[in-house]
Amino acid sequence: MDSLTQIVLGGAVAAAIAPAGHRRAALLAGAALGTLPDLDSLPLALFTDDPVARMTLHRGLSHSLLVLPFVGWTIWWLFRRYGKGRVAESPRRWFWAIQLALATHPLLDAFTVYGTQLLWPLPLRPVMWSSVFIIDPAYTLWLLLACAVAWFARGRKLAGHALVAGLALSSAYLGWSLLAKAMVEREARRSLAEMRLGEAPRFSVPMPFNTLLWRVVAMTPDGFVEGERSLVADHGPMQFRAYRSDTQALAEAAQIPAVARLAWFNHGFMKARVHDGRLELSDLRMGAEPDYTFVFAVAERDGEAWRRIPPEQLRLPWEASRRIASMWDRIWHAPPPAGMPETGTPVQDAVGGR
Repeated sequence: MDSLTQIVLGGAVAAAIAPAGHRRAALLAGAALGTLPDLDSLPLALFTDDPVARMTLHRGLSHSLLVLPFVGWTIWWLFRRYGKGRVAESPRRWFWAIQLALATHPLLDAFTVYGTQLLWPLPLRPVMWSSVFIIDPAYTLWLLLACAVAWFARGRKLAGHALVAGLALSSAYLGWSLLAKAMVEREARRSLAEMRLGEAPRFSVPMPFNTLLWRVVAMTPDGFVEGERSLVADHGPMQFRAYRSDTQALAEAAQIPAVARLAWFNHGFMKARVHDGRLELSDLRMGAEPDYTFVFAVAERDGEAWRRIPPEQLRLPWEASRRIASMWDRIWHAPPPAGMPETGTPVQDAVGGR
């Protein structure tokens, strides 16, 4: 999630656990602890210029539930041993305030689609529950209000009540996001089964800043299909558009380290394109056709084979204002009738139908 959300979540958790007389200090400490795991971006930027490495190593060691408890214990021990202050006055409460402020960071990140290596160093694919967008005001607002009230109310009961309410409402929103995702997945599964894609790898993810409009992508032998589902406007089967991917080039270059690393990290949800003799890979999870946040050039043609090159992240232009405006309109309005796709290849052609 975004830094502001991690700051107010860490602050609210720590302040709710620490003694009432320590509330302001707990808000500040929790805010720092809540954003601490994301500081792994700094050493990554210093020690490697490989964009694939930076992307896939982020949310690794510093986000591991097998590592953070030791980090939390070390911080707690140092403040208890040398601080002679609040932690020494109430060591048990501060122990759990520190531990939970740290642990909530990777757990919240796992609700996004980016991928979080919760059990690093175990060689497991990153967790991506993908039920909330990386920035969602409907989740952050309650925590921000709770922290603001607690800051000014300090040790009064009002502060404690505000923190509990903020954490309960934000947690309830996460619960709603999982329910919304389940409803979208149910409709996607039905429609994809009718297209003979019921067993195809797929993912669903909310569109930016909301949990009312969702995007579903399923992989096909020669590319992928993409569709949206509005929980407000849509009824009946989902509609999908089909897009091509150079799956042959992707298979030929599969052993190139950057290709293999990306396939592990994004669970194989990527689009391949050969452009000017180079293989470009787009992470399908973040963005929408044809605009993607992460696009990398990873190999170049060498005769009949592919040769690795230093990975390069491509910055492709896209119109954010147009995308946001059309997304907002899509929440409230259903798409054109089936058989009238606005873009993309007719789905039947892509999956071997008519």
